[in-house]
Amino acid sequence: MTAAARTPVRLDARLDDHLSRWLWLVKWVLVIPHVLVLALLWVAFVVLSVVAWFAILITGRYPEPIFAFTTGVLAWSWRVAYYSYGGLGTDRYPPFGLGEHPEYPATLHITPPARLSRGLVLVKWLLALPHYLVIGFFAGGSVYIGSRAAGSAETWPASAGLIGLFVLFGAVALLFTGSYPRGLFDLVLGMQRWVLRVVAYCALMTDEYPPFRLDMGGADPATLAVDPRAPEAPGPRPPHGWTGLRVTAVVVGSLLVATALGTGAAATGLLVADRAGRDAAGFVGTPAIEVSTGGHALVADPVELWVDDAGDPLRVSSDPAGVLGTVRLSAESAVPVFVGVGPSDEVGRYLAGVEHETFGGDGRNPARTAGGPPSTPPAAQPFWVASAQGSGAQQLTWTPVPGRWAVVVMDADGGRPVAARVAAAVTAPGLPALWSALYVGTALMLVAGVVCVGLAVPRAPAGPGPGVTVGPAPQR
Repeated sequence: MTAAARTPVRLDARLDDHLSRWLWLVKWVLVIPHVLVLALLWVAFVVLSVVAWFAILITGRYPEPIFAFTTGVLAWSWRVAYYSYGGLGTDRYPPFGLGEHPEYPATLHITPPARLSRGLVLVKWLLALPHYLVIGFFAGGSVYIGSRAAGSAETWPASAGLIGLFVLFGAVALLFTGSYPRGLFDLVLGMQRWVLRVVAYCALMTDEYPPFRLDMGGADPATLAVDPRAPEAPGPRPPHGWTGLRVTAVVVGSLLVATALGTGAAATGLLVADRAGRDAAGFVGTPAIEVSTGGHALVADPVELWVDDAGDPLRVSSDPAGVLGTVRLSAESAVPVFVGVGPSDEVGRYLAGVEHETFGGDGRNPARTAGGPPSTPPAAQPFWVASAQGSGAQQLTWTPVPGRWAVVVMDADGGRPVAARVAAAVTAPGLPALWSALYVGTALMLVAGVVCVGLAVPRAPAGPGPGVTVGPAPQR
């Protein structure tokens, strides 16, 4: 074996002699328990990879217990992928767990590095860009795609791209012939091996740049050691205490950290809107949008404010003005325009038999109602709680109260078609309290998550570093 063929990532697989012709059709159901667990473990994988990033930057070492965890997650994901649609090379159900399973037909070994470059952690994601193009073509953005220094972003054990296509070819051949084409199997393993090497590099688990080559076949032709002076087949290493309780704690802590980051981002967005997004009158609003209809009216209905299913005011938080403050609606059209707010049922009776479009809560897919023109102009109706009409830009302000309301935009004379630029804004007096509360919640979740992860990660024992160690390479 030449030095050029060495790689610290070793992926092996053994093709079962007798595979079921039909089991692959239902494996997507069978792996659901694994997918659910792995989805949580990958959240912890990303969080711990960030911890490892800082550790490498400061000390030049990848923390051994974290290395054992991240390697275990990768090995577990590979077992599930091989069983399901990343290989379909075995019908043996993959075992649950982060530990070693050398008896399983699909195994993974990543040699733990003695030291890592502090500077390289800053640019690995950039150096791997050429590989992203290759493995994106192989995996189609689905399985094991690395993302920056934090590790991998996707967890689904199925594949798309060339891997998924070739596995599908193998499945069809298996269905009709009862055998998996050996050449196709070797090619799929070569592509998966390339993908996993890039993932390990981007996840900071090695400084060895992934080779640009397909090492095809079930048995990885690469040696386990990068350093020629290192032993070729390291023996079993002591466990690092990743018990079920510790794994659960690190997952919970990672979820808290991830949630805290999302909440913090939301709080920052609200802070920016509150401090920088207000106009001179103190309103926070949306950009004006173009709306049009071939009918006689555009209606946003219903706008429900603090009411239950029956339309009655809620007993709790029944003061929308305390949250929204004053509402401002504006409309501008080339012809005299009308904009008004009225009770939803009254507006419905007025527009019964009138051709109009009604927008739901998402503002999409308006419902068109056929009919004719209104019997009277909109301003003649007595039920509007706030309205404005005239040429040019029209603006109304309204102090909201609980109820079901409709916002209507029409031509002032009730004609058709209707085309206008509309915008909405609120004073939102409760916005400072909201982003402040979110920041407090962010801080509490972040502290709780960090403490949870910190206490859950076992301390590294004295002796050799961790790794997922497999037995002798399976023979083809």
